[in-house]
Amino acid sequence: MESELMSVDTLERELEKLRAENRALRDQVRSAATMIAMGELVSTTTHEFNNVLMTVINYAKMGLRHTDNETREKAFDKILNAGNRAAKITASVLGMARNRSTGKESTDLVQLTEDALLLLEREMNKYRVRVEKEFDTDVPEVFVNGNQIQEVLLNLLINARQAMKTGGRLILKIKPDKDGKMVDLVVRDFGTGIPQEVLPHIFDTFFSTKNGPDDSGKGGTGLGLSRCKDILEDHRGKILVNSTVGKGTAFTIKLPVASPEKSC
Repeated sequence: MESELMSVDTLERELEKLRAENRALRDQVRSAATMIAMGELVSTTTHEFNNVLMTVINYAKMGLRHTDNETREKAFDKILNAGNRAAKITASVLGMARNRSTGKESTDLVQLTEDALLLLEREMNKYRVRVEKEFDTDVPEVFVNGNQIQEVLLNLLINARQAMKTGGRLILKIKPDKDGKMVDLVVRDFGTGIPQEVLPHIFDTFFSTKNGPDDSGKGGTGLGLSRCKDILEDHRGKILVNSTVGKGTAFTIKLPVASPEKSC
C-alpha cells in the first residue's frame, strides 16, 4: 500500500514537472512568434521609409533642375507630403516600441487598423491588392493591448495579401456585434482559400500551409495564427475563420468593448 502511494506521489510530481516544461515551451514559442512579428515589422517599415526617402530625393532633384515656380511648388508639395507620411510611420512605430507592456486600455480599433494599413500600404500596392474599408461610423472603443492587437492585424493582412498571388480585393469591416458587448473586425480576401480538411489545424503551433517565407521574406513559420489565437484568448476575445477553396477566406476577430470605467 505504501509503495502504491509513493508511486502515485511520484507520478504526480512527474506530471507537474511535465506541465512546467510545457508552460516554459509555450512561453518560448510565444516569444519566438513575437520576435518574428517584430522582425517583419522592421522589414516592412524599412521598405516604407526607403520609398518615402526616394520620393523626397527625386522631387528635390527635380526642384533643383527647374527654376520655374510651378515645377518647384509641385516638388515642394510632394516633399511635404512624403515628410508627413514619414512622420505618421515614425509615430506608429515609436508608439509600438514605447508600449511593450502586457497591460490593456481603452483603444480606438479603427485608428489601430488605419495604422496597420499605413505600414503595409506600399506592400499592398506592390502586390496589386486593393483595400476596401467598411467601418461603421460609431464604433465603440475596445479594451485591448494595442501592440498585441496590431500584431494580430499585421499577421492577418499579410496572410490575406499572400493568399492573392496576382492581387485582388481585400475587404476590411469593423462594426459592433448584435449585443453590443464586442466589436467585430473582418479581414476578407478573395484568394486561394483553405481546404476544409486543413481548417481545423490552422491555429496549431508550427502548422503552416506555406512552404516558407515568400519573396518579401514573410510568412511560413507556423507561428503566426497560433500566436493570434493566444493573444485573442488572453483578451477574452475570439478569432473565427470561414473559407472556400478558390473563393477566399474571411477571418473575424471579436474584441470586448471597453466599459466606461475602463475608458476613464
